[in-house]
Amino acid sequence: MFKHIKKNCPLIGYYNYSVIVTYLGLLTGIYGMQLALTGNVRGAIICLLVCGLCDMMDGAIARTCKRTEDAMCFGMQIDSLCDMVCFGVFPAVIAFVLGPANWFTIASAMLYTLAAVIRLSYFNVQEIMKAPDAEKRTHYTGLPVTSSALVMPLIALLCALPKANAYVYPAALIVMGVLFVSRFKVKKPYGRAIALMALIGLVVLILIIILGGSIPCTRIFIEAK
Repeated sequence: MFKHIKKNCPLIGYYNYSVIVTYLGLLTGIYGMQLALTGNVRGAIICLLVCGLCDMMDGAIARTCKRTEDAMCFGMQIDSLCDMVCFGVFPAVIAFVLGPANWFTIASAMLYTLAAVIRLSYFNVQEIMKAPDAEKRTHYTGLPVTSSALVMPLIALLCALPKANAYVYPAALIVMGVLFVSRFKVKKPYGRAIALMALIGLVVLILIIILGGSIPCTRIFIEAK
């Protein structure tokens, strides 16, 4: 569908269909932040779920594309950078409209984002330093940053419950941040596990569509025109 742009092209980067879904996830995350900051929490949470779907798909699509070693390294870097925006920053931005307008929400967003940066940077180094003949990774160390695409929408649903505490979402960010950088083993999902996660994501999406209007906003920064 797409071929690498020639080296004399005025644009830098590597261009092929393997990066399209990764870029789509990034753009969805940016749009979701705008929705969150204009009070459309339901739309923002749906965007977070879509970011998670894109992340599930981009690796499989990339494996169908014949790439040079440089292009593969580029793909790994943009995947990590897009993960930082979609799953490191985006959930923290949502906290500013779901959490209380005080220092606790700000601190939880800072801790969460810092933990995501540390985790993604650490595993980027691990991949770069890995020997070419190293065994394929079967377990994660700590909770993957991308797990927030499923966990945080579930937490947002709790905020829709009657008499829900406004501190639930920012408190969950702190827990997630700690789990990002903790040393415990999580089995990497394959086959049925991925299908189960996709099914849970679909159920959460349906619930967000039905109940998302009941999720309260604590503040709106940008007035929607």
